[in-house]
Amino acid sequence: MSTPIHLSSRLAVNVLDAHSLLAAFGVLGVGAVLFAETGLLIGFFLPGDSLLFTAGLLCTGSTEAGVHLSLGPLLVAAAAGALAGAQCGYLLGWKAGGALLARSRSQRLHEGAKRAEELLERYGYAKTVVLARFVPVVRTVLNPMAGALEVPVRTFTLWQVVGGLVWSVGLTLAGYALGSSIPNVDRYLLPLVALIVVVSLIPLLADVYRSRPGAGPEGGSR
Repeated sequence: MSTPIHLSSRLAVNVLDAHSLLAAFGVLGVGAVLFAETGLLIGFFLPGDSLLFTAGLLCTGSTEAGVHLSLGPLLVAAAAGALAGAQCGYLLGWKAGGALLARSRSQRLHEGAKRAEELLERYGYAKTVVLARFVPVVRTVLNPMAGALEVPVRTFTLWQVVGGLVWSVGLTLAGYALGSSIPNVDRYLLPLVALIVVVSLIPLLADVYRSRPGAGPEGGSR
């Protein structure tokens, strides 16, 4: 009877909750979620930022969550999922072009795609591919958009690796460092996750502000 119960607990996981995902699937779940979020358009809603940070916290063993992960395997799984996902998304965009987005009815996804295209045109390939990692939804649609817009494969691969490593390893180590220095930091997990989400949106919000009328030379100031 233990196997069906164990399987049912995994099927009942809340995919929007980082702790629930980690408790059910552990390190392998981190790699799978990051692959889906960065490589498949259906994964745009997954909690990549909070998942990485929470996973880093759970590596310290100082939390009361009852889940403990190993830092080494976690870093490998996070980096592999983030890098493989982005490259997969790029190849899907290269092959299928705009047909991928045309099939989706998600307004949020289409808005993210439009934003990704604007960022590519404004900031160039390297800067956009790196910064997109830190913006929810945009990091999902940027990769297939880069493929559809025929960003050179070598350029995309180089900068997605740079951005992917900084994002996945950096957020994981940030969670680990905080968990190592503050006992029972998981008590403040929800405010910390909210802060991470807000910080990850800063680049996008700043760009929106600069683009508004009257915000300066780029915003069409008179």
